[in-house]
Amino acid sequence: MKYGLFCPVAKAAELLCERWTLLILRELLHGTCKYSELQRGLSRISPSLLAKRLRELEQAELLYRQRIDGGKGYEYFLTESGRAVGPLVVMLGHWGLYWARAQIADEELDPELLLWDIQRRLDDSYFPGGKAVLKFQFNDVPVFPNWWLMANGSERDLCTEDPGRDVNVYFSGSARTLIEVWGGTLPLEEARTQRGLKIVGDRQLVNTLPRWFLLSSLATTPSALRPQAAVTF
Repeated sequence: MKYGLFCPVAKAAELLCERWTLLILRELLHGTCKYSELQRGLSRISPSLLAKRLRELEQAELLYRQRIDGGKGYEYFLTESGRAVGPLVVMLGHWGLYWARAQIADEELDPELLLWDIQRRLDDSYFPGGKAVLKFQFNDVPVFPNWWLMANGSERDLCTEDPGRDVNVYFSGSARTLIEVWGGTLPLEEARTQRGLKIVGDRQLVNTLPRWFLLSSLATTPSALRPQAAVTF
């Protein structure tokens, strides 16, 4: 996409506003570096388009790749200019939480994306021996409504088939409700008392849930999302 203009906004848009580009950068900013992990965090991107966008970002010198030691394939890392996009991604995320959250359609309620974000924000120091199995049952997701999230130290695994392990905490309710809790726009207690979110299981883990079930890195209070003074260009 070329605008043919010297305007810095136009030049930045040429690099960043292709479909999926900012979301790929979001994953890399979170520390995702393997191709398979990028696919998991961007479950609706095709492999061919992901490979194309990674090549484009490498050519634009926003990222670089290096071979995996002792393995096949590459890992991807941001350059200085790629890391500098971080504050922009955070600002866009806050804008989206405040202004665009009402625009989420039912077909956009992606439990895999939600749980992929949740798994990297769990504080496993509260889990017995650093291990826990969480089960999520979504009543508004027609395909794959049941998910298991297994944590074992720094290792995480998501699956849609019963792994045959004891579950420590069960979550049951709508994906939309948990997404709003995760984004910090719906208080947990309100979700439980007014929106039907059920959380049961190990008493200690349920009672300490706000300590280990950390919200999105973009979650903030509504007052912090109020529009700021307009910027004059």
